Amino acid sequence: MYLIAGLGNPTKKYEHTRHNIGFDVIDRLADQYNISMNTKKFKGICGTGVIEGRKVLLLKPQTFMNLSGISVREAADYYKLDFTQELIVIYDDIDLDPGNLRIRKKGSAGGHNGIKDIIAHLGTQEFLRIRVGAGAKAEGQDLVNHVLGHFSGEDRELVAWAIENAAGAVRLMVQGDTDAAMNQYNKKVVKE
Repeated sequence: MYLIAGLGNPTKKYEHTRHNIGFDVIDRLADQYNISMNTKKFKGICGTGVIEGRKVLLLKPQTFMNLSGISVREAADYYKLDFTQELIVIYDDIDLDPGNLRIRKKGSAGGHNGIKDIIAHLGTQEFLRIRVGAGAKAEGQDLVNHVLGHFSGEDRELVAWAIENAAGAVRLMVQGDTDAAMNQYNKKVVKE
């Protein structure tokens, strides 16, 4: 069993913002694999299904971003998962340009409050993660307004492409091939 958690904020107000790209990847996986996201459990919205022959739980925590660890830990404990092998967390990263992914097996929070909370609740930095590029804020722009803002028209195509690639990475990762996912998707995308 794999727990695939996409981070974001609940309510329509935050749909498709930079901070909610994790939710967008979960929605894409749910569509691709006909997984119904209609269960309210683990302080989140979730659905169980199968991806590439592996049973998965797709999870969108509803605790708001900064408290994501509560939901992720509850689900991981329920299924008695090995955090280092059976948990994949998908989230936005302002240090990556739109369209870029960075897949890692472990690491620090890098200033991301949702990841800080997950690390605090799990007691480890060792879990699989997919960082999806949200782009840096403009000089002088408020960080909160940036991450809660929407992508510009020119970035939307890159973001849609990144969401597809993140879903592709998940397919490899649930087959136990995170190295292949890293080799295939950890490539810099340059705007043309």
